[in-house]
Amino acid sequence: MIETKEPSMSGALRISAEVGSRIYQQMWRIRVFEEHANELYLAGKMPGLTHLYTGQEAVAVGVCEALQREDYITSTHRGHGHCVAKGARLDLMFAELLGRSPGYNRGKGGSMHIADQENGNLGANAIVGGSAGIATGAALSAKMRGSGQVAVCFFGEGALGQGLLHEVMNMAQLWDLPVIYVCENNRYGEYTHFSETTAGTVLGRAQALGMKAFEVDGQDVLAVNEVLTQLVAAARDGGGPALVECHTYRYHGHHVGDINREYYRPKAEELEWREKRDPIKLFGERLVAAGLASAEELAALQAAVREEAAAALAFALAAPFPDPSEVTLHVYA
Repeated sequence: MIETKEPSMSGALRISAEVGSRIYQQMWRIRVFEEHANELYLAGKMPGLTHLYTGQEAVAVGVCEALQREDYITSTHRGHGHCVAKGARLDLMFAELLGRSPGYNRGKGGSMHIADQENGNLGANAIVGGSAGIATGAALSAKMRGSGQVAVCFFGEGALGQGLLHEVMNMAQLWDLPVIYVCENNRYGEYTHFSETTAGTVLGRAQALGMKAFEVDGQDVLAVNEVLTQLVAAARDGGGPALVECHTYRYHGHHVGDINREYYRPKAEELEWREKRDPIKLFGERLVAAGLASAEELAALQAAVREEAAAALAFALAAPFPDPSEVTLHVYA
């Protein structure tokens, strides 16, 4: 039987003050990191393109809060948020963005290719849908080894037309692999609304395979976490794969240089999501209303993250570039 349902969206917060603070701080850490990334790019200090995760923080944090350190994730264009949520260090991330040798990929991967294998992050991928095979392969490996690990594949709705995604979802369902496909539906694939590029529904892709399919408000970090906690436990226990569609919104354009987005999306729509659907603001208000944090405590968390990010950026800016002698290092086996 195909299971398609929405999670419980009750207003009660069944978390501790400690967990609430950690979740809030992680979302704020992503937000501040992306602010700096935007400034670095506009100042001409960062090579290549960058795709900001601002506005989608609840998805990455809600998902990764349900995972263990040894569990796997694979990422996509907007990968900074996933990397931070899985436990990456901001100083090493900034170093990677700036092409400096202490970076996660020794400064050679840049914004779209950050990997942090110690924390289970198998890497971001600039190929649309390209990480789906990696996540599914990792899940197959985990099942064969009996390690109990789970893999999560993050992708945007623009990847729904990629054959690779459908092929590996088919394999995962056939073989009951411990992998969860998380579609971050931010409504736009590059510069086109998804309704103009995607026939049918997101959940329909999973339903056609008999795979469990869930739809969730991607701006509600606890709703995301509730669904993923259930699915991760089931996958770890041999319950097989699932697909989750998270409805979210990117505040910036497809990439930092995309400054004329009013040509393909209404300004009023953007303001609506920023002012009324901001995931960090919504969660902070819920924490205060539930008595789990005060406005002053949240402000202190924000200040601590800003201090952390400033120190991390200073470290990266002072770090050396890779030596030219490393040009073939890690290229050939």
